[in-house]
Amino acid sequence: MVSSYKFFIMIGIAVIAGIGGVIAISLSKGTLSSQDYEIDVDPFKDPQNLFVTARVMVQNIGAKPLTNVVVNYGDGHVLSLGTLTPGQKVILSPPSENSLHQVKVTADNGISVTKPYRIPPKIPGMMGS
Repeated sequence: MVSSYKFFIMIGIAVIAGIGGVIAISLSKGTLSSQDYEIDVDPFKDPQNLFVTARVMVQNIGAKPLTNVVVNYGDGHVLSLGTLTPGQKVILSPPSENSLHQVKVTADNGISVTKPYRIPPKIPGMMGS
């Protein structure tokens, strides 16, 4: 009888340790990298009734610094960021007159990421819905 309680306690501890490991890995995005040169780009726009809120998040998720990082918003709008250290994140505002279709981010070492702006789902009762 006592040995079965020990068995269930050991299983409970193993499950808690497993959940903790999964949470730790998910929270370490950008600090534990699988590649030397890697970048994460998240263009976001939220159309409201009277205006559009937009931002572009760029993060170095690689193990080494990224050099010559350039953000091309389209419509001839280009921004040079220079160097991003590992784990460094910048949040940028696109020019107000930009069409907000897609963003292309390039850097040395063959880095090139093109992404369209994502739009959050509208929930009834929330602002902008």
